Formats: sequence, structure tokens, C-alpha cells
Amino acid sequence: MKQFCRLLIGIIIVLSLVGQGVLSAKVYQANGIKIGEVTSSTAIIWTRLTKFSERNVDGVPFPTVPWQKVATDDGKETYLYQKPQIPQGCTFDQMQDVVLGTVGEIRIAYWPKKRPQDKVFSSWTKVNPNHDFTHQFQLTGLGVGTRYQLESQCRSDSILGQTIFGDFTTAPEPSVSDLVTFTVVTGQGFHRRDDPDNGHRIYPVMQGLNPDFFVHTGDIVYYDKLAPVALTTDLARLKWNRIYALPFQRDFHNHVASYFIKDDHDVWQNDCWPIKQNKRMGDFTFKQGQQIFLEQVPMGMQTYRTMRWGKDLQIWLVEGRDFRSPNSISDGPDKTIWGNQQKTWFKRTVIDSDATFRILISPTPVVGPDREKKNDNHANEGFKHEGDELRHFMGQQKNMVVICGDRHWQYVSVDPITGLREYSCGPTSNQHAGGFKQEYQQPMHRYLNICGGFLSATVERVSEQPLLTIRHHSVTGEILNQDQLTAE
Repeated sequence: MKQFCRLLIGIIIVLSLVGQGVLSAKVYQANGIKIGEVTSSTAIIWTRLTKFSERNVDGVPFPTVPWQKVATDDGKETYLYQKPQIPQGCTFDQMQDVVLGTVGEIRIAYWPKKRPQDKVFSSWTKVNPNHDFTHQFQLTGLGVGTRYQLESQCRSDSILGQTIFGDFTTAPEPSVSDLVTFTVVTGQGFHRRDDPDNGHRIYPVMQGLNPDFFVHTGDIVYYDKLAPVALTTDLARLKWNRIYALPFQRDFHNHVASYFIKDDHDVWQNDCWPIKQNKRMGDFTFKQGQQIFLEQVPMGMQTYRTMRWGKDLQIWLVEGRDFRSPNSISDGPDKTIWGNQQKTWFKRTVIDSDATFRILISPTPVVGPDREKKNDNHANEGFKHEGDELRHFMGQQKNMVVICGDRHWQYVSVDPITGLREYSCGPTSNQHAGGFKQEYQQPMHRYLNICGGFLSATVERVSEQPLLTIRHHSVTGEILNQDQLTAE
């Protein structure tokens, strides 16, 4: 009887400690991994530890809380989001699609696919609770043009958690004419996903193309859209956590190297710039949005950069929010989206490049055309001076084109003055398409389609002739438009 009582007391103590979180529990990686900034010898692996293996699909739905017009101290009006975004009596962890982070350790192992005996293990590293329980591993000394296998392992004390498996390919040397395929997307609203359980349908379709890399041009999480609006850093991080716990997105990023670009909805709110604006979003600020972006994607600290993929391809990924002037000021030589330092870097590196095809991948349009009411990109009157400067420069470069995001429709257009060619990839779902109409088609359009999907591009040599093929796809992968450009 005494033994039974001691056993019962022991069980009660253990259960109590578990309830208090004193004893360790198995940890998970519900967000998978993200493989970023791949070069011929380096990569960044993004990881996050979670309390559960999946998002909380059965939680309390976030309410739709409308805008509220209020007076400001200077007698003007502005709009605020009403609080709370979380219903009274509920806590954050009870809400739908929350993916709670947790403390613990993580390490990765990686090796060339053809040489498993060369497996390298990182040291066990604690995730950072102040950075959403994430950690990013910097890989160096990788082999050129090599397929790598990955494992991301986690533990809490001595209890091993979930293991994630992945793979990626490093870039070929600049002297090598390899076939390279990549895909580009924009605009992936969580509430506009076309498979409620799994995410956006384009991801497994793109994965089936076996791209060497992927570019997201921005408008990834939509901080300023309802249910919930990111009034706090917790709600901002929720938007990242839930969309990258979707099975389609998660599996894709476990196996495809990515480059991320931020746009307005990923840093703060629609058409924003980095100085004080009247419209507020609770306690969440532009600066916090900048910091969280670097926390949530494998990017490093430099938000504009160029990547070389063999002899025939170099891409430029630019920053369109951190350095921009207010949209509302008069246009002129001092009004900028890129800032002088970035523009100088861009022109210098383009001129210095000996890649056959040079592609600017921009978060916003450079050529357009765009809607008349818009005023925050180089295709609009608000930034025409800098737009003219960039179009003129790129129009003089051989074999240079622009791929852009932001617009919720697909198009190909050619600037009538400079001849610069631009491809808009279109949004990630048909639910997200709109804002333009087929009857708005202009002579500068070579293709126009108000639909969701993605863009793919392939660089290859046929009979020693360099070719760039750019395709617009539907959400199911159907080729809607195809251009084949032969190098001059």
C-alpha cells in the first residue's frame, strides 16, 4: 500500500511539473526550414522551434475588426484599427492558426548528395525567444554547382524532437553555361489561398518544375489586412508563422532555395515609407516590420544584392521600402524609391557584369502600365523622374529585362521610349487577381491576363546559342504565355 501511495504521489508531482512546463516536452518544427541566399559556396538555413507539430486549426477565429476614423491632435482625421483583435476572455495561444514557438536547441547536418560520407554537423544551438524562437545557420565552403542534402534536428534537454529533411543546389561557376530554371511569385494573402487546408496550389506545381531557385517579390503576409491586423509584434509574427506552416508552402521551402524581397505589406502597411505617417497600426511600427522581416527570412542583413548563376544569368534583387521618399511629395531629382547608394551600386554592378542575361527582379513595376490612381512605383507619375532614369539606363544594356511583383495581374510590356521589357508575375491565386481589366490593354502590352499563377524562367544554350525563356503559368501550371529571347 505504501509503495502504491508513493507511486501515486510521484505521478501527481510529474503531472504537476509537466503542467507548469518544468519538465521538457518534445519540440517540433511546424514551419519547416527555409533555404536562402544560395551562392556557389554559401547558403543560409532558417529554422524555428514550435510547441506543436501543426498550426492551431481548431482555435478561436480572429474577428473582422473594421477601420475606425478618429481625430488627430492637429485637427485632421486618420484611421485606426479598433482593439482588440483578440476577443475578450481569449488568449493569444487559443486563437486559430497560431503556431506557438518554444525554447530548445537545434542543429543541422548537410552533405553533398553523392557523398553522404562527407556529412557535416553544426553544433547544437539555442533558438532565440526574442527572435520568435528562430535561428539561422550560415553555411560556407560549399561545393560549386553541387546538390546538397539537409537535416534539421531539434531537442529539448535530452528529448529529441522532429527532424526536417531538405535539399538544395548551389550555383554554377560564372564560367559554366549550365541550364538554370527559377520561379517568381508575388501577393500570397493567407485568406486568399486556394486550398484552405494546404495553402496555395502553385507551390507543388512549381516544385514539380524542379527550379534551382525561387524569388518572392513581396506582399508575403499582409500585416494591414483584417483577421487579424498586426497591431503588435506577436500578431505580426503570427502572420509569418501561419502561412509557412501551410503544408504546400512548408514542403516547397524545405526543398527549393529562395530569395526574398519585402514590399509594403511585409514591412508595415499599404504604400508606406520609413518616416512617421498619420495612419497607425496599434503599437506596431515600420521599424519593427523591418526587423521582423530579417528575422523571418534567410536573407542576411543586406536587403539589396546580386546573384550570379553561371555564365548566362545574373539577377538583381532590390530594396524598395527602406530608402524611399514619401509618396506625397512633388516629383523631381531628389525623390527616390531606391536611394542614391543603391542606385549607384545597381548601375556599377550591372555595367561590371559579363553575364549573358541580366535580370532585375523588382518588388514593384518599373515599366507598367499601372492604374492612374496608384502613385508609389516607378511606373507612376509620382516617381517618374527616377523611373525615367532607370528605364533609360536598363534600356541601353544588352539582354536586360525586368521581372516585377506587386501588381495583381500578369503582363508583358515594352517601354515605347527605351524598349525595356518587363514581366509581371501576377498573384499567387485567382482569388487575389484584380485591380486591372482586359479592356485596359495598351499598345505597350505584349500579354495581359487578370489571373493568378506564377512566372518561370529558364536560361540554357541550344547549339551554343544562349536563350532565355520566360513563361506565365496559371495556378495549375498551364502555360498561358511564353517568350523566348535570344541573346544579342
